[in-house]
Amino acid sequence: MTGRTERARGSRATAVLAPLGTALATGAAVAFVGAVDPNEPGHYPTCPFLMLTGLYCPGCGGLRAVYALVHRDPVTALGLNPFVVLMVPVLVVLWGRWTLRAWSGGSAGKSGGAPAGKSIRPVYVWLSLALMVAFWIVRNLPFGEFLAP
Repeated sequence: MTGRTERARGSRATAVLAPLGTALATGAAVAFVGAVDPNEPGHYPTCPFLMLTGLYCPGCGGLRAVYALVHRDPVTALGLNPFVVLMVPVLVVLWGRWTLRAWSGGSAGKSGGAPAGKSIRPVYVWLSLALMVAFWIVRNLPFGEFLAP
């Protein structure tokens, strides 16, 4: 092997550290939520938005939805927070793209710049935010009561 090949492999391994670290941290957080039941009072703090306003935020019910998913109960998870449940596969795909891009050398140098190549189009970011705000509003209206956790 040449020194150049070894450096290329080393830089690939270094490039995937961020996505792998993110996966490790996320996995640890999900494992914790799966082990410590958010349905039992006193384990997690109350949502500050709910406490101050009496209204549900887009994340209300999210911990309980993750707990239900960990325990293989997607129907309950959808009933608690459908937005969180529907975002899980989206986030997994985005993480996979990030990892593949990092492994293939698609980053913009070693300065920590934005990834080159395919990235998330701004229209998708704005669409996701608009859907989240719509979900937030509708779940607090009388006709959207079925979206409340």
